[in-house]
Amino acid sequence: MALTGNISGSNMKPPSGGAPKMTPAQASGFLARGYKAMQRGDFKEAGGCCSLVLKYFPDAKEAHFLVGLIGIESGDWATAKRAFRNVVSLDENHAAGWAQLARCCVTMGQYNLAEKALQNAMANKLEDPLVLDVIGNVHSLLGDQVEALRWFDWAKAKAKSSFFDLSRAKALTFLGRLDEAREALEAVLREKPDAAIAHWMISRLETVTDHTHLNVMQEIAARIPSGHPDASFLHYAIGKEFEDLGEWDEAFSAYEAGAKARRAHVTFDEAEETRLFETLEATLTPEWFERQATAGFDDASPIFVVGQPRTGTTLIERIITAHSDVESAGELQQFAMAMKRVSETSSPRPMTPEIVEKIAKGDMQALGQLYLETTKAVRGSSAHFVDKLPVNYLYVPIIAASLPNAKIIHIVRDPMDSCFASYKQLFAEAYYHSYDQEEMARHHVRYRNLMERWRAVVGPRMLDVVYEDTVADLEPNARKIIDFLGLEWQDTCLSFHEQKSAVTTASAAQVRERAHTRSVGRWRNFEQHLGPMQSVLINAGLTEGAA
Repeated sequence: MALTGNISGSNMKPPSGGAPKMTPAQASGFLARGYKAMQRGDFKEAGGCCSLVLKYFPDAKEAHFLVGLIGIESGDWATAKRAFRNVVSLDENHAAGWAQLARCCVTMGQYNLAEKALQNAMANKLEDPLVLDVIGNVHSLLGDQVEALRWFDWAKAKAKSSFFDLSRAKALTFLGRLDEAREALEAVLREKPDAAIAHWMISRLETVTDHTHLNVMQEIAARIPSGHPDASFLHYAIGKEFEDLGEWDEAFSAYEAGAKARRAHVTFDEAEETRLFETLEATLTPEWFERQATAGFDDASPIFVVGQPRTGTTLIERIITAHSDVESAGELQQFAMAMKRVSETSSPRPMTPEIVEKIAKGDMQALGQLYLETTKAVRGSSAHFVDKLPVNYLYVPIIAASLPNAKIIHIVRDPMDSCFASYKQLFAEAYYHSYDQEEMARHHVRYRNLMERWRAVVGPRMLDVVYEDTVADLEPNARKIIDFLGLEWQDTCLSFHEQKSAVTTASAAQVRERAHTRSVGRWRNFEQHLGPMQSVLINAGLTEGAA
């Protein structure tokens, strides 16, 4: 992340009414200590340093800035947003503060606020390449990878450092320019050979045919300290390349090590998730849905593609967006954010039982209208747009009630393939249940039960699309999807892999090729290691085998 900020102490002015108990020089020392603590992941010490400085220097924008960075690093985006608001309130020309505020807003799905903050950032004289990099990342999050790459190129030119090639490689991968992405990542590794995330990104660009890169990554993994944040990136990359080579046992050992390393840094509250699912089922009943018959906002432009991650949601999106009347808006956070706003509920969690209960009593028309208003900046000018956030499956009845003309497509995949595909994937800030076999499987059982419930609630408003059927026989299944959407058939939907538009998911490289069946039943290569996962699914009746 970009450590943009100045800790010179230039605005370390004591509050009026007496001499402070801390000098500006001491305050700068505490902030420097706080930055170092944050960089090693000690957020408690970093936050303590900030609190101490702000006690004596409440207008110290450098301290507020550091609070914001700590919020980003710890995943507390609401705190980060407040901190950067404080920064720009204290200094309206603080380009880094505006850029980071834009980053927070777009991450939280507040796209209109993000664009305003972005404009304020760009209105300043921009010299710091770290600020340019943040601005590029905001454009990337807004879905404009071409513009993002322009800012990343500018950042690199300013700094003359390969540090910024990491961001360039991300944008180039999203744009399908994989050879250029590899060149950028190789430049990073020439400057910093142990850069774990660069190794991880390289591993995902293509199928490897030998152990050359594997050996390098294994050597790095063997000497990094236990618990180091880089461990998960390296282990997942090592697992992927062993899998490419058909060395299944070695691949699983690496995936398991990666999952354990990642699990040590994230928290999954299974009891809270269970309570959320129970509240959804108890609240969004068929009777509730029937009462919403004429309550929603009349607009036919949204198409929701929902399901579990790594189940073919991107494939189906690309088939749909190959149609000339449909654009991709990416994986949007707006629907859940609109639910919070209409229910007048605030929570650091993506969703809570309390929000569900309140929105069920709320104004469905206002909810649908707000969702459409807050997606204007990212959904283009076509007649329809796809919102491909998989977790929107949670809200299917609310989507159907608030947007009665929206289309909802649910992707179904074999339970073991689905669970294992998530288990072997390193996610950013989501799907924390996926780093333990049994937690992953129990989550999948809850999800499948919920979707069975939603079929009874919304009926033909939702189309189930089976991943295995689609990749085995593309045309009839693609035609079924396009027909469900009420669109005229176009042959371009069969050549979806030729699209030049960006793909901003873990499938960015894979969807550039034709539909294939290589991933069907892939979990069986690892079957002897997946007993805990399989046992949960067998006991739930979702797969066959001896429990």
